Amino acid sequence: MLLLASASETRLAMLRAAGLTVDALPARVDEDEVRRGLEAEGASSRDVADALAELKAAKISARRPEALVLGADQVLDLGGKIYAKPESPEQARQQLQELRGRTHMLLSAAVLYQGGQPQWRHVGVARLTMRDVSDSYLDDYLARNWETIRHSVGGYRLEEEGVRLFSAISGDHFTILGLPLLPLLSNLSERGIIPA
Repeated sequence: MLLLASASETRLAMLRAAGLTVDALPARVDEDEVRRGLEAEGASSRDVADALAELKAAKISARRPEALVLGADQVLDLGGKIYAKPESPEQARQQLQELRGRTHMLLSAAVLYQGGQPQWRHVGVARLTMRDVSDSYLDDYLARNWETIRHSVGGYRLEEEGVRLFSAISGDHFTILGLPLLPLLSNLSERGIIPA
């Protein structure tokens, strides 16, 4: 049994679709505060994603040491600036305006814990180039999609209309959705946790 230390329905669905027996037990952490603290210390976006994933896994593993716990997190990096989930349509619009016409990175971290100790970690990276979309399209896009994109770093969801914002994507599909699933499955297989 795998425990996902996250409230992400997308991550849970990916794991279950891959045939894993998994339950979700969200770790309640103040991600914004941790992110700001790490950024103030000069941490890279890779380190921020990894630290947030580990914090979630460690918190749940302390409560359930017998379980194999998966912590995961995703950050968006544009030229060294880290973006979080937008808190308002206006903030989403500003983020999308900053991203348009440029290439950014999505970094998706996964950390496995058991017995209060880290067992494995991986950070997947994808690069996405956004088209130079018009302000009027952004306004219409936000009006139609705010309720779903507000839960997504960067203010878009590629599995929905957000795919229309992009001209090029390089990287693993699962990493873009928020979990480096293929490396995770390889690790679980190598360790005999799932059949190979």
